[in-house]
Amino acid sequence: MSRKCELTGKAVQYGCNVSHANNKSSKRFLPNLQNVSFLSERLGYTIRFRVAASCIRSVEAKGGFDCYLLNASNDRLSKKALVLKKILKADLVSGRRR
Repeated sequence: MSRKCELTGKAVQYGCNVSHANNKSSKRFLPNLQNVSFLSERLGYTIRFRVAASCIRSVEAKGGFDCYLLNASNDRLSKKALVLKKILKADLVSGRRR
């Protein structure tokens, strides 16, 4: 399982710890990943994702999982999220509720 957010694409970053004496040692900055179940109101069931904590706040701020997913750019989303986005778009076009 990769250390990457499935909705925002936030991943591991590399940098240096710098001491007071200006010694540099490598460091990995890991994203704060959480396993979260999002409720899709349009589809009527929950979906589990591994996302960053900052992404959870973003989903709530955008008005829910469905709105966030429909407005997200495709290059950042995982394959699982892209499949759900395609299903949501088809559901919106057809205009039917599940």
